[in-house]
Amino acid sequence: MSANKIILGIAVAAVAGAVIGLIIAPEDSKKTIKKLRKKTNSLAGELIAALEKSKDQAADKAAEWKKEGKAYADETLGKAEAYAESAREQVGNI
Repeated sequence: MSANKIILGIAVAAVAGAVIGLIIAPEDSKKTIKKLRKKTNSLAGELIAALEKSKDQAADKAAEWKKEGKAYADETLGKAEAYAESAREQVGNI
């Protein structure tokens, strides 16, 4: 399971827990709104941090795959050039 799914699950569970807590033990509405705002901001910050981490990981993986792809393309091009040269030599010997 990816870190993003875990963090998202924790965030959803925290929000659900907060809502259930408010239903079971309500407080003054101003206090409740203040608590919800604080918790929401906290969870939003955690979600943004997780998304930024995922973005960085994706960028690193893309760079790695690009490098591997270029190496494979260069190798394939070298083989193709060698085969073409071999074919030219064989045609020249006919």
